[in-house]
Amino acid sequence: MYSSEITQASNFVKGVDSAFLLILGISFFFLISLTLVMLWFIYKYNHKRHPRAVQVEGSTRLELIWTIIPFLLTMLMFYYGWAGWKPMGKAPEESMQVTVYGRMWNFLFEYENGRKSDTLFLPKDRPVKLNLKALDVIHSLYIPAFRVKQDMVPGKENNFMWFVPQREGTYELFCTEYCGLQHSYMYNYVKVLEEEAFHGWYADTALVAEAAVESPTASGKRIMQNIGCFACHSIDGSKLVGPSFKGLYGHSQMVVSGKEKREIKVDDAYIRRSIYNPNDDVVEGYSKGLMLSYQGQLSEDDVKLIIEYLKTIQ
Repeated sequence: MYSSEITQASNFVKGVDSAFLLILGISFFFLISLTLVMLWFIYKYNHKRHPRAVQVEGSTRLELIWTIIPFLLTMLMFYYGWAGWKPMGKAPEESMQVTVYGRMWNFLFEYENGRKSDTLFLPKDRPVKLNLKALDVIHSLYIPAFRVKQDMVPGKENNFMWFVPQREGTYELFCTEYCGLQHSYMYNYVKVLEEEAFHGWYADTALVAEAAVESPTASGKRIMQNIGCFACHSIDGSKLVGPSFKGLYGHSQMVVSGKEKREIKVDDAYIRRSIYNPNDDVVEGYSKGLMLSYQGQLSEDDVKLIIEYLKTIQ
C-alpha cells in the first residue's frame, strides 16, 4: 500500500513542495510584473513627457480586478498548503511506534522492543509514528528531507508526527526551537534501511554481546555520549553549563542543598543521587533546574558503568 516508485524521501515531500513552489511562483510573478509596471510608469509619466499632472479618476472595474484576483490567488495558496498539511494529523493504525525523548541537549529514540538509540533507524516504505516527549523545555524535531517538523511541548498529550520513508539513505535531524546554550548540539541523523536490513538491526543481539565484552569504562562513556552528558559537562576542566568531570570522582565539592551550603565527597552515592535527583545537591556556582532526572531512562547497571568511567577522568 505504501510502496512507491517515487524517489522522494517521504510521502509528504510532494505536498509540501507543491505548496512552496506555487507560493514562490506567484510571489516572483508579482515581483517581476510590478517592477516592470513601475519602470514603465517612470518612463511614460516622467516630468519631460507630462510636465503638468493630470488627475486620474477611479475605476470600479480596476477595483474589482485587484480585489478579486488576489483573493482567488490567496485561496489557491491556502488550498495547496491545507492539502499538504491535513494528512500529517492522522497516522495510520499500523504505523511503527518510536518514542522520541528531547532534553537539553540531545534526542533519544526508543523502539517498541525497548531498544534505544541516538540515531533514528527506520524501515523503508513503512509508516512510522514518532511520539514526541519533551522532558524539560520546548524543543522542535525537524527532518528537512522528509518535510516534517513538530514542536515538542513538555506535558503535551498525543504529541506526534508521522511519515513514510520512501528512499534509503542518511538524513539530517535537528532541533529548530532555541532551547538553551547548547541548542546546536541537538543534531542527529535518520538512517532509512530496506525492510530486511532494518529488521536485522532491530533484532540484532550483536551489540548486546559487544557490550558484554566491552570494558566497563568504555561502556560508561558510550552511555554518557548517547544521553548527551558531554553537551553540558567537559572532561578537560573547562566550565560549561555544568561542572567538569575532570578530577571529580573522589574529591570534595561545595554544594547547595536547599538553602544550605556544605562540602561533600564525590562518591558512588553522590553520583547516583546527581543522576536521579540532580537538584538535591547543586555544585556551588551552577544553576539549579538545568538538569532533569534520568529516573526511568537509566538503569542501576547503567549508573554503575557511568561511575566506572568517571573514576578514570583525573
